[in-house]
Amino acid sequence: MKQTSSKIERFNRGLVIWGVLTALSPLHAGAVTQQIRAAFKPDPANPQHNTFTNTTPVSGFCLDNPSQCQALNLFSLRLPIRSESNATIRAGHTNERSGAMFNIPSQWQSIIVTHPTAPPQEVKFRVAGMGVSYRLPKPAPELTDGAGHDYLFEGGIWRYAGPPCTGLSGAGDDMGFNSFWRHPVGAGTCAKKAMFDIPQPFKYETFDITYELMTPNPLQMVSGQYTGQHAFSVGPNRDFDLGDVMVADDNVIVFDFLLDVQHALKVDIPPGGDKVRLVPSGGWQNWLQAGRRPERLFRDQLFHISTSSRFKMLLDCRISGFDGLIEDPVSRRSIKLKIYVSMPDGITDHTGNPVKELLLRAGPSYGRIMQPGHYVERQPGVLHFEIAPHEMSQMLQPGVASRYSGDVTVIWDSEA
Repeated sequence: MKQTSSKIERFNRGLVIWGVLTALSPLHAGAVTQQIRAAFKPDPANPQHNTFTNTTPVSGFCLDNPSQCQALNLFSLRLPIRSESNATIRAGHTNERSGAMFNIPSQWQSIIVTHPTAPPQEVKFRVAGMGVSYRLPKPAPELTDGAGHDYLFEGGIWRYAGPPCTGLSGAGDDMGFNSFWRHPVGAGTCAKKAMFDIPQPFKYETFDITYELMTPNPLQMVSGQYTGQHAFSVGPNRDFDLGDVMVADDNVIVFDFLLDVQHALKVDIPPGGDKVRLVPSGGWQNWLQAGRRPERLFRDQLFHISTSSRFKMLLDCRISGFDGLIEDPVSRRSIKLKIYVSMPDGITDHTGNPVKELLLRAGPSYGRIMQPGHYVERQPGVLHFEIAPHEMSQMLQPGVASRYSGDVTVIWDSEA
């Protein structure tokens, strides 16, 4: 029995998923782009962890307020977008579009990511919050007759978000204030009414967001890169709607996704395990001393497997056929060699059943699909080699010496 070491045997290869917003598409020239990264890599210390980890570098509000964000499992990204008022925001305005308002794409969006050879996958994405640092044209006490930021907007300081949003504690000085608002799914508009006139230029000097990502099951994905793209518009009545008064200096945000998957598939066979000697139950004494033909010849060979992805098993036989063959070079007789495999718990066949003494066949079209339900780390499996009883009369004849041998390659193929 041989193991292969080329593209077919991927014992030492792995599959890691990264979500990346990459280069700007020519369709959105001049737009703002943002990278989003998520990673999956099998963890021997936590084999049941089969989800992606967000690895996008934090920037913006949560970089400045790490403890507050960590307590809420929140992170932020700062986009290079600034906004400025095109008119005075009037005290007590009745139309929310005439003041500070945010309607962002907080509902789930479906994004398709594609692979060069594998079926496409669906990613769910939503913007789950937004924060800005506003800048006043005059100090807050001067605009509010000495009251300050606490009374500039209805409902209190900027951290008290307009419902249904909820705000995080922020910081500021007389000229401005920074905070972050979390948006529930499908929140719609969150707004704050000005209690005093805010003349031009009123500015949002930052544009921070957070997002949520629902990714496919990485164990169902193959190695390689999955890519996709989604663009959001910025402006009145668009995806990111800041009302009619605040004008952003960019009107498109592009998200480019790149998912890189690295699975583990490693098979270890004990030293000497590549040479399989078939023997009868109880040894050869009955045949040698009494001429009693064995009922069968067999050998069980232990191996250890680590895997986090689907793979297939098949045979490659030097002598062609669906089964492996061994041959006596003198008589030129060939005998079929049956090879079965049993997998450890956690690995099933394509129907979801445990793999117990599953017959392996030769040829790519006869590959047996195996699927781990979680990361399996160095668990024992068995290759069972057997000469069936009906072959024994041809193989062993009294007074006739023979020596059967052959080469059969057992393949674990990660490109299932």
